[in-house]
Amino acid sequence: MSRSAPSSPYERLTVLGAGSWGTALAIVLARNGRRVRLWSRRPDQAEAINATRENADYLPGVPLPAGLTATSDLADALSDTEAVLIVTPSPTLRQMCQAMAPHLPKGVPIALACKGVERDTGYLLSEVASEELPGHVVGAVSGPTFARETALDHPTAATVAFPFRYKDRLHPESSPAARLALSLSGGGFRPYVSDDLVGVEVGGAVKNVIAIACGMMSGAGFAENTRAALITRGIDEMKLLAQTLGGRRETVTGLSGAGDLTLTCSSTTSRNMSLGTQLGQGIPRPNCFDGRPVVVEGEVNAVSVTDLAHRVKVPMPICETVHAVLHKGADLQEAFRALWARPIEAEPFALDLSLAHPAPNLPLPFGAS
Repeated sequence: MSRSAPSSPYERLTVLGAGSWGTALAIVLARNGRRVRLWSRRPDQAEAINATRENADYLPGVPLPAGLTATSDLADALSDTEAVLIVTPSPTLRQMCQAMAPHLPKGVPIALACKGVERDTGYLLSEVASEELPGHVVGAVSGPTFARETALDHPTAATVAFPFRYKDRLHPESSPAARLALSLSGGGFRPYVSDDLVGVEVGGAVKNVIAIACGMMSGAGFAENTRAALITRGIDEMKLLAQTLGGRRETVTGLSGAGDLTLTCSSTTSRNMSLGTQLGQGIPRPNCFDGRPVVVEGEVNAVSVTDLAHRVKVPMPICETVHAVLHKGADLQEAFRALWARPIEAEPFALDLSLAHPAPNLPLPFGAS
């Protein structure tokens, strides 16, 4: 039964991280009439944002709405806030949580808009934040969202996921997930609510790795059949990992899984897809992005996701292949030939079948049509 009940949005929110996605989320919130403080680690960036009313470093030409102010003072950013969105790089999440802990108002909900798995522990990012910030409910915002399109108010959908406590199930309209979704809702931005935080996080972490695989094959000269196969089988890897960790398989077919993966694998606007494409074209990793030190989260996640898969004994052959190419010096052509030569399996998963597959001949066409 659908439920439509009164709910109140958060009116004062903090976004930590003034990159493209953090700025886009701050724009969405401020455009909807919320008071937003956008924290940047760089004082010069915060000053420039306030002076010019745009983030020229990451979203040039996109005006910032009234109600959005930038600061590099973490205590100021968090004072009197009702909810916090963390949009800093996933490898720095633990340090970010430690830094914000002394300044965080009691009981304020935390939403993570970064994606990944902590490398040393194998923790999902919500587990990292919950460990460092006890007493704060932790959720996530995830979905098929390119920052610039979101900031320009193109129709965009995303999932807001939080664990639902007993009182949240009694009054779901007053849950942190519903209140944050309402805070973000307006114009072209349409949020959906989920109580499956694990499933949402797994989709967000794994999709970056699969996108690199799609990019590698696209750059090597293969086309739509190959990309469709990698997307579909990548979703299966997501489902199995999510289910093993306590999430729901169906969550992965939603916005935060299949939706995000489809977007990320469809355009070199995605740094993950772009990196894979350049590697598939034979460009050495140090020369990718014209030699600029671009952070690609899927490159980091290729290690943490496969390490986690090993710990919980989940086979993830596409992620393993990307990890081997990026971090073990594996030859791209040999690695993908081995992936395609794996035993023939069944769909659906419940049918137990394994047949030897003849070793495929997969010469890389490198752009041949």
